[in-house]
Amino acid sequence: MKAPNTKGRWRPGQTGNPNGRPIGTGKVAQLRASIEAKIPQILESLVKRAIDGDVGAARILLDRCIAPLKPTDSEIELPIGSQSLTLQGTEILNYMSAGLISPGQGVVFLNAIGAQTKITEVDELSRRICALENKHEVT
Repeated sequence: MKAPNTKGRWRPGQTGNPNGRPIGTGKVAQLRASIEAKIPQILESLVKRAIDGDVGAARILLDRCIAPLKPTDSEIELPIGSQSLTLQGTEILNYMSAGLISPGQGVVFLNAIGAQTKITEVDELSRRICALENKHEVT
């Protein structure tokens, strides 16, 4: 057995009690083993109850056995062109309220417009700083 490190703790992978309880013999491990042995019967019972109309059993089966459906977005083209970013955002909100695009698609577009706004602001600030620096260097 190796000695503990200088802080009084055992090194990773070392146990403070090498003669302790073997792995897999605790109550939780025993419970898991007994449940594992009965999984086919449990599933059969759940399926039967779900078929008989038990919504809870059906939910358990569906939640655990079938991947949840994810929304699929189709490709769309918005005629927003070179409008201002504010007008583009308004147009997207109009499309959402008219049901022409889903709320999820609208959020994606509005987030993209927000990111574009930040990029535009940085470009504008950079342009202004360069102009000020050039003006002060000349005079």
